[in-house]
Amino acid sequence: MVRILIADDHAVVRAGLRQFLEGDPKIKLMGEAATGSETLDQLRAKEWDLVLLDIFMPDRSGLDILRHIHIGYPKVKVLVLSGLPEQQYAVNVLKAGASGYLAKDSAPEELLKAVNTVLAGRRYVSASLAELLVADLDGDLDKPLHSRLSSREFQIFCKLAGGRGVSEIANELSLSVKTVSTYRSRILEKMSFRSNADVTSYALRNGIIQ
Repeated sequence: MVRILIADDHAVVRAGLRQFLEGDPKIKLMGEAATGSETLDQLRAKEWDLVLLDIFMPDRSGLDILRHIHIGYPKVKVLVLSGLPEQQYAVNVLKAGASGYLAKDSAPEELLKAVNTVLAGRRYVSASLAELLVADLDGDLDKPLHSRLSSREFQIFCKLAGGRGVSEIANELSLSVKTVSTYRSRILEKMSFRSNADVTSYALRNGIIQ
């Protein structure tokens, strides 16, 4: 029997996801979390097979939570949900260890398909996302700049874009200031940026931060 944790800060979204999934007889237990902290508390308190994770959480980045799950709970599958276009986040999220990426406006049937695919031990990608992944492998010059970043670089990129300083990021990720500074330098070099302001401007233009 399957245990699914729904992690999203919007009660209406959680209720909708729960309603879609309740008809599946395989699902034994469903839990909810409205914040990043609640998500981690639920992971410590119970065993889960799958986490439906919103990429934007009010107190902690969904990327941070994803990395925490990937390292601390390797048996737990993560299906990331987002209202952002796939080309903005999907490739980086899969690189970070997610088992799939699903747009929030997907049909209920697509949600069930994605959930069952991930629970079967496979990765879920939509047809459009598959094209993005192929383009990534082919080195498509039209792909977005941030797709050049590693999962850790993208995690730090998002924090820099949100106005976090190097010391603050180092504290949040339990890294040294020197290490974060090195990542920052790599990010600027890979994306041909000069400053954090360039990072923020790019992230806003491309809908990576809200």
